[in-house]
Amino acid sequence: MLTTEGTVKAPIAVQVLRAAFEGGDTAVIDRHVRPDYVQHNPLAPDGPEAMKAFGAAWKQQFPDATYEERRVISDGDLVLLHSSGVLVPGTPGLAVVDIFRFQDGKIAEHWDILQEVPATTANGNDMFSTLSKPQTGVPGQRWSTAYNKKLVTDYVGQLLVGKDLSAVDTYVGTEYHEHSPNTPDRAEGVKTGLGAYFEQFPQLSVTPKRIIAEGDLVAVHSHYVDTPGERGRAVIDLFRIRDGKIVEHWDASQDVPEKSANDNTMF
Repeated sequence: MLTTEGTVKAPIAVQVLRAAFEGGDTAVIDRHVRPDYVQHNPLAPDGPEAMKAFGAAWKQQFPDATYEERRVISDGDLVLLHSSGVLVPGTPGLAVVDIFRFQDGKIAEHWDILQEVPATTANGNDMFSTLSKPQTGVPGQRWSTAYNKKLVTDYVGQLLVGKDLSAVDTYVGTEYHEHSPNTPDRAEGVKTGLGAYFEQFPQLSVTPKRIIAEGDLVAVHSHYVDTPGERGRAVIDLFRIRDGKIVEHWDASQDVPEKSANDNTMF
């Protein structure tokens, strides 16, 4: 059941993100971010003061940067924002996913992934729009959250962890739309694209770290390691489910760097 507190977390997360990265009122950060705030963005140290300093430096470097939230998912103490970030007007920008963990009504922890948006994609779709019906970024009926969360958990476990392409036949709908820039469209495109990926990296490991769901939207935050010994990538896979089938997928991926501005991993 969605509580009043749960409905408040999402707009707080949006306000804090904008305050930090669009040079907004930093008093928002003082009000809504805990003093022991834990940061997983490898470019920023822990703490609210570091958040403000990082945001100020970002704003100085990219004075006309804008963020447009395309999807917001609220699940327990977690809020996920899927955004289009344009640092320089007229450029493709970034696909950005932020995850905020709340504690006692304030933001206690943050993870994010930033991926440059390519000029073209293998499927002809952009990285943000909603193509499945109804065409809205707002989560659907919340009564379906638990069912959809389990469905995606099982799908990811079979397909990405187990590398079993038959999962596509079981879970993916006929009207499936793909937004991952390197994967072709439709169910057959997923099988073709992932089949080639699995063949190229036979020792691939995918380790889901957290699954966040609301209504028909389910996000999986995972650590992808193509070859053992590599640092790998932080990846968000975001799925939309309609009538018991996955009908749309977006993602964002970022390499895990050798060094970080904080002592935390990206996970």
